[in-house]
Parts: sequence; C-alpha cells; structure tokens
Amino acid sequence: MTKTVTVRDIVIGEDTPKICVPLVAETLAQLKEEAEFLKTIDLDVVEWRVDFFDKVEEIEQVKKALVEIRTLLPNTPLIFTFRSHKEGGNKEITTSFYFQLNNTAAETGMVDIIDVELFNDEKEVQALIENAHAKNVFVIISNHDFDKTPAKEEIISRLRKAQELGGDIPKIAVMPTSAADVLTLLDATNTMREQFADRPFITMSMAGKGVISRLAGEVFGSAVTFGAAKKASAPGQVNVKDLRSVLNMLHANL
Repeated sequence: MTKTVTVRDIVIGEDTPKICVPLVAETLAQLKEEAEFLKTIDLDVVEWRVDFFDKVEEIEQVKKALVEIRTLLPNTPLIFTFRSHKEGGNKEITTSFYFQLNNTAAETGMVDIIDVELFNDEKEVQALIENAHAKNVFVIISNHDFDKTPAKEEIISRLRKAQELGGDIPKIAVMPTSAADVLTLLDATNTMREQFADRPFITMSMAGKGVISRLAGEVFGSAVTFGAAKKASAPGQVNVKDLRSVLNMLHANL
C-alpha cells in the first residue's frame, strides 16, 4: 500500500488530488496582497515560487517574506520552490546559492515542503533532503521538460530516481505536442502507481492539450494538481474554482 504524506491537516496521496496554488508576486507588498487573496480561495496547499521574488538573492529578504507569508497563511501547507530557468523558472542563480537558499528555507521552520530539482548533483540533493528531514520538512523532487514529452519508460525512470533519492513526493511535468503525448504521460502515471510507487507522486502534461492530466489525477495516480488564482505559474493551470468542481465531480463518480 502506498503511504501518504500528511502536511498539517492535509493528506496527500488519498482521495481527490490536493489543489496547490502558486504565489508568484514580485515584491513583498504584492506577496502580502496575494497571500491575503489566497485566504479567500478553496485550496489545499500554497507554493511560493520564490524565483519570481525580486529580492530572491538576498537571504534575509527571503526570510522576511516567509515570515509575512506564514503570518497571513498560518495553517496552510507551504511549498518553497525556486524553479531554475532551465526548467521554466523566472530567473537563474548559481547552483551553490540554489542549495543555500533551499537549506535556509528548510531551517526557518516556516515551510512545510521544499521543491528540489532532480537534475542536480546527487550528493548535494541527498544532503539537502537529509537536512530538510532533520527539520521535519518534506521534499518534492521535481523535473520539468518544457520542450517535449519523454518516452513512457523515461518518465517512469525519472520518477523512480526521485523516489530512490529519498524524495517524499516525486514530481514530473512535461510538454505535449500531440494528444498521444498526453496519453503517454497518463500511461506512465498509471504504471508508476501500479508497479513502482510507494509514496505519493505528481505528474502533469502542460499547456492546453495537457489540461485533462490536471483533472484526472485520481483516476491515474497523480496526488496533487496545480491551479491558478490570479496568475498561473505554468501553462495549462486551471482556475481553482473550476478545478475543485471537476475534481469533486470525478471523485463522486469513482
């Protein structure tokens, strides 16, 4: 039986996929306004996409912003994510600062999950996971391909690698160029669930063609889906209200 991940009172890996909404504001003032707005949204998890933050290269400013976010969203599970430019992020930083930033976030006690990209030095990833776990912080190990949809076997291989490294929630997002690509992602998701997964994982096919993958996670095995409140952080994210409605409809009929 696949284990679940419980973050605050949200159980990831059972029933309907949990809805995660990104914080993508650039300034501290805008972040506070956006976090205030998210209090009115029917969501399960918030992801701070810190690569959008204009002061991301100043550690003390990042910590200050985390205090503000946590004050406004005291009980909401919070993912801390710096998405690298090569995987669709808003800006680039050095690898050493990337790990410093994530270690610092884990050590603040204000985030529940950090997102670490799979294609980094394996020893550094494992050290970061150990540090996060020591602080009772969960780890998503992620991979994003904005160019294509890899073969089914490669999708599964990357998810399994994330699992083997010790990530609590493996994640992959891929870009479809055809309906067949979306089917490849869904087939890989189903096979991962049936044959290899021992923990929750996240998959999605991006852009308009891939929207079905954001809706049908409960059928195929993806445990979290990303919805948009004001501004999407990736192509194909659905409005949260519509997303919740469809997820509930599917769940009621399964």
